[in-house]
Amino acid sequence: MTEKHALRKKLLAARREMPPEEKAWRDKAIGERLLAWLEKNPAACIGVYWPTQAEPDLTGLYKVLDERGVRLALPVVVERDAPLEFHAWRPGDALTADAHGVMAPVERSATVKPDLLVVPCVGFDARGYRLGYGGGYYDRTLAAELPPRTVGVAYGMCEAVFGVGEHDVRLGSVVTDIFQRSS
Repeated sequence: MTEKHALRKKLLAARREMPPEEKAWRDKAIGERLLAWLEKNPAACIGVYWPTQAEPDLTGLYKVLDERGVRLALPVVVERDAPLEFHAWRPGDALTADAHGVMAPVERSATVKPDLLVVPCVGFDARGYRLGYGGGYYDRTLAAELPPRTVGVAYGMCEAVFGVGEHDVRLGSVVTDIFQRSS
């Protein structure tokens, strides 16, 4: 088992084992910190994510952003080993599970290019590198010639030390339930 695979397994287990009341206050803290970060780092169109595998649930924040006129988009996996596509979405729009079980918009508009991506992290390090699920979708998306700005979100307990590969892309900032750090 590789170092990253073992670490990923450990961090995912820690997220799943978190009591619901603890997860709720941690999610709320991340949402508040992210909203404060966004007020200093505004974006007209933000690529967000639908929570899966005990990721921080920021769906309440998405409603606030939508009410403030921020355009939102959700990622869609279109094919294996390809970058993500983002499609416009608003809270309340119908969602369906994609091939990976991740919720995506039922109605697929033309793809949009968000100026900021909120990137869920299984883990992260002090330098701003992200440990994801291992599929490389966000890394391929961020390898674009003109990538969007990024802010990773994770639970503070998921900060870890791990090796970085040649395709790993550093996040611009990381927001957790206990701090916000810019890379």
